Amino acid sequence: MKTMVVIPTYNEADNLGPIVGELFALDVEGLEILIVDDNSPDGTGQIADNLAKRYPGRVHVIHRPGKLGLGTAYVQGFRFALDQGADYIIQMDADFSHSPSYIPKFLELIQDYDVVIGSRYVRGGRLDEQWSFGRYLLSWWANSVWARLILGVKVKDATAGFKCWRRETLEGIGLDRIHSNGYVFQVEMAYLTERLGYRPIEIPIYFEDRRIGKSKMTMSVKLEAAWRTWEVRWRHRRLRGREDRATQA
Repeated sequence: MKTMVVIPTYNEADNLGPIVGELFALDVEGLEILIVDDNSPDGTGQIADNLAKRYPGRVHVIHRPGKLGLGTAYVQGFRFALDQGADYIIQMDADFSHSPSYIPKFLELIQDYDVVIGSRYVRGGRLDEQWSFGRYLLSWWANSVWARLILGVKVKDATAGFKCWRRETLEGIGLDRIHSNGYVFQVEMAYLTERLGYRPIEIPIYFEDRRIGKSKMTMSVKLEAAWRTWEVRWRHRRLRGREDRATQA
């Protein structure tokens, strides 16, 4: 079985080497890593290339011409992973907010589910103690109230960026359907997963604030994701679930 970890990067020069080292220290059989770099000015792309030379056939790199957004980075990364024959595709950040230590549990649970979600908001999930109350409240409201109210999703962490997908799930969702960029990409994927009848499971994680560097989740990014949630609902308003389509056939 091949597992590919997809990591989008923009200015992660200090984090990339250590996160790759921790991933390979897990000793997961068939683990490969894909780094999708958006022409980082801090030299992240060169570090990625050096890692690919150090781990030939295990580290892959896609260089993009500029900062094209999180959603398109993941879609391009998912397509690469599927083309390479990956059975399981893991998406995660490079900044250690997503601990590699959860991955063996993800791979254990994915045998019985269609996607495993590292969740901050199920029982046992925790946020970094450095988060301000306002930041926590906004994140909780976006996930537990806003996305659930507008889209009817049942998952408690609709913006979670730490997931393990079965290849069949991504193929069934259809990456051509995904139009969201930025952080609303996570919301659209969560919505389509449930709307199409796939089985998600959330497991609690500790979400650590990034160890090095500056967060890219600004207030403007959060507000954009909030209003674009309406776009997701409108775009997929005629979408039928797998069971509905089977009945119509």
